[in-house]
Amino acid sequence: MSLELNWGKASELAKSFADVWSLEEPGGAIVCFDANGVQFAHAGGLESLSTRTAFSADTVVRYASVTKHVFCAMVLQHSDIIKLDDRLGQHLPELQAPLSEVTVGQALDMTAGLPDTRECLTLLGLSVYTETEARRLMEFLATFTRLNFEPGTEISYSNTGYRLVETILERHGFRFNDFVEQKIAAALGTFLTAPDVWNDTVAGLAPGYWHNGSKWQLSAAGLHISASGSLAGSAKALALWGQALVCNDHGFDGTLAQLGADRHMKDGRVTGYGLGVRWNNIDGKNFVGHGGSHPGYKTYLLLDPETKTGIAVVANREDVNTYKLARDVMAELHGLALPEASSTLPQGLYATETGPYWVQVGAASINYLDSEDTLYDVGNGVYSSTSPSSPVSLKAEGDKLVGEIGYAARTLLAVTPKKAGTELDGHWTADLYGAQFDIVDGQVVMGIGPIRNTMPLEDLGNGRWLFTLHDGPWTKRVCLHRLDENRVELVLSRSRMMEYTRK
Repeated sequence: MSLELNWGKASELAKSFADVWSLEEPGGAIVCFDANGVQFAHAGGLESLSTRTAFSADTVVRYASVTKHVFCAMVLQHSDIIKLDDRLGQHLPELQAPLSEVTVGQALDMTAGLPDTRECLTLLGLSVYTETEARRLMEFLATFTRLNFEPGTEISYSNTGYRLVETILERHGFRFNDFVEQKIAAALGTFLTAPDVWNDTVAGLAPGYWHNGSKWQLSAAGLHISASGSLAGSAKALALWGQALVCNDHGFDGTLAQLGADRHMKDGRVTGYGLGVRWNNIDGKNFVGHGGSHPGYKTYLLLDPETKTGIAVVANREDVNTYKLARDVMAELHGLALPEASSTLPQGLYATETGPYWVQVGAASINYLDSEDTLYDVGNGVYSSTSPSSPVSLKAEGDKLVGEIGYAARTLLAVTPKKAGTELDGHWTADLYGAQFDIVDGQVVMGIGPIRNTMPLEDLGNGRWLFTLHDGPWTKRVCLHRLDENRVELVLSRSRMMEYTRK
């Protein structure tokens, strides 16, 4: 590992990535910096397919989940009001157990088991485009009486904890956007803002785009965004914020260390996911950062506290792997060897003997409950996602896969899906939410009028079926898990507790 920083090689690599985005399609920007400021910036593509304006380092986009660590910085500044060890129920009396017993720290470090609000809405049949507002979503969350898992026993990504903690601060009169604009943007002399909903106007905001297979489409989302992903700004503004963190400047002395401090599972293991940031190891060197994904937008901020260097990557297109771009450029800068994606795990579909847990193994990838990760050979026949936010560590033992997913022990058996029979046929409802679907001849029928969809079920055996739901830019592979003769739950990676009964 070289101690000398090679800005020239890193710049060349970043430029080669940006050059892929042509002036006929959406694009992005890559900005690399150190304690002295921006060392290089490269951009490609268009910020608007309508105006044909070129994308630049000053183009404003939605940061999506890169927002999380910024919100956690706000939480840390209000420790007199809310502490990481506080139970959510101390501040939100409407929450029912077990949600009320989750701690603030668990809600922010992905060990809480809180069902993700957006995926819950998906499992109720609501589109990504359906508009929702904060008050009604809190009323919705207050009806929950199940978690995805016991807090501290797994790690699984969810945005809900950030919504809940933001609500706590708002009830004390502290709004996230005020913190962003007054404490960060003003101090840095740049533009940053955190709109509440997708349709709020944001000065200079570039449209986001996704490709439907034949043409680019404008993105949109109806969910009230919350501090899990509401921040908007440019690549250059994100770089300025990253510089402030690594340099402990502008009133944020020690903030990055607090955000990245070890968080633990119930059994004491360190997770690698802190407060809105995750640690990534590249060739023995640790970097800290976070990515973001909204319909039509992708981002990543990756920092090296040791050398006070960092990189901000933003794009207004759905198909960019911003983590890979950030990782590869930082590896080039530091003279680090990159891991190669690989796997000799037998490809195919697997499931636990009971329960809704399934994986699809690809050539060098794994899809767990509809959350996909790349696999890397870490030795001794073990293949890992090397991801602190979606950890996978598995090896093959005969026709089984054995190891951990989300730090929970899993043994998965090879399964061959077959066409569903008629045992599930009937009318299924979630009465509390007015949601319903039918199963007719082994096919899920969901929706009304012109958005009524028919989705064939694949039978995995032992009371598990899969069906595929298409929703604009998203495709979701849902597990239908039978709890008893007339009760089922619909399961995705981030929501595993939405129940329906047969009438």
